[in-house]
Amino acid sequence: MVKSRIDAILRHLGQYGRLLMKHTLKILSAIVFVAMAVAAAEPSVKRPNVLFIAVDDLNHWVGYLGRNSQTQTPNIDRLAKRGVWFTRSYCAAPVCNPSRAALMSGLRPGTSGVYDNNNKFQPVIPEGITLTTQFRKAGYYVCGAGKIFHSSVYRPGEWDDWLKGGKHGKKAEEDDATPTGVFAGKLPITPMSCRDEEMPDYAFVDYAIAQLNKKHDKPIFVACGLTKPHLPWSVPQKYYDKFPLEAIQLPPYKEDDLDDLPPMALHMATRSGDHEAILKQGGTNTWKQAIQAYLATISFCDTMVGRLLDAYDQSPERDNTIICFWSDHGWHLGEKHHWRKFALWEEATRAPHIWVVPGLTKPDSRCDRTVDYMSIYPTLMDLCGLQKPSHVQGVSIRDLLAKPDMAWSLPAVTTYGQDNHSMRSEGWRYTRYSDGGEEFYNETDDPYEWTNLAKKGGGDLSVKMELSSQLPKENKPPAGGKQGNSEVKKAKKKLNP
Repeated sequence: MVKSRIDAILRHLGQYGRLLMKHTLKILSAIVFVAMAVAAAEPSVKRPNVLFIAVDDLNHWVGYLGRNSQTQTPNIDRLAKRGVWFTRSYCAAPVCNPSRAALMSGLRPGTSGVYDNNNKFQPVIPEGITLTTQFRKAGYYVCGAGKIFHSSVYRPGEWDDWLKGGKHGKKAEEDDATPTGVFAGKLPITPMSCRDEEMPDYAFVDYAIAQLNKKHDKPIFVACGLTKPHLPWSVPQKYYDKFPLEAIQLPPYKEDDLDDLPPMALHMATRSGDHEAILKQGGTNTWKQAIQAYLATISFCDTMVGRLLDAYDQSPERDNTIICFWSDHGWHLGEKHHWRKFALWEEATRAPHIWVVPGLTKPDSRCDRTVDYMSIYPTLMDLCGLQKPSHVQGVSIRDLLAKPDMAWSLPAVTTYGQDNHSMRSEGWRYTRYSDGGEEFYNETDDPYEWTNLAKKGGGDLSVKMELSSQLPKENKPPAGGKQGNSEVKKAKKKLNP
């Protein structure tokens, strides 16, 4: 019946009508085919969310790394057991500003000229090239709180939302500056009588938790920058109580450790006068007080990480949320007569680094390959299906996250000041300073870097040559025309009057 009616219509339309109908049917068929192909190409899984946890001045004194047996970090250890944790992860620069500028921009210090805290990164690192901006361009809702860039610099173009002001317990943070504050030498180590809720980091974590629990119509990138254990080591007294002073142990230390250092390295170790001031104040007892304060502040930080993990577990998007955990650099506590960062040794350059990637990483996976933080930007882009911008200098470590024991030959590179670089492979560290001074350590036999083989002409010279050949070639003048490392400049004047 239907066929006879169609035939009647076609006879009525005549030859041109029949041709028109045939072409129409072909066009409709093509449209249906294209629609089906597009539907088949649509991803079955939406893009993952990101929880980006940045910590300030946390060195490798975390439980799972085993560098210091006194530390108490059950929550950071709990995070490590969920994914891949690196035993050899290194900052791009052992100073807050250049470390964060490099990680967030994808540009090494020698490329941007941001070497020190006195180099403003904003004029040389446009908003348009940074990590968070790339996620915004890709349709993510990008939000954050705390310290991500140095001094918690906030540029509106890089964020959809940013926590400003609020109840941060500012008074609790300022109390250490009072005349009655407690100091170890020059280091403020005042225990506080306040509650956790009065500390700035508590508010930053509150903000991140709220974002994780919100219903979003876009994938989200949530950045939470924890300020502790940065100085002042002012946290509630209960964290100090976890580490009785009489039980505190000094780190491994050699009195003659500076004897084989080149002049630039020697200056870096002693310039602040912290170690001399601590020993003059109260000898090893004051040294132990400083270590107690640092351990207490790490414990506070760990508690904040625990709050984030608990919220992550309860969040509706847990199974589609990546965790990237990092600290901007390490910290010395008297090793090599040195305190703080501002140096190119293991203590100042090594820091915790953990990834949890649903569907990719396996629980409690140890990776012994060397990586530096220039890998974070490209890895996040890779994991989220975004194209890496051409300016980004690091490489993705996605393959290492999937297979932590795979072959990997790239060394980690850390820069401090113009043309001062340290190259770290799995077994060796080679450092060359701008004045030609060198350090070379066998990290397997000498993990505290007590014997500078470059001074003796020892070690595996083929390894030294290989690492030397990979030193960064680009060493731009410091941003803003200032010496990227003011202390290096002073050292050069002192050594070459």
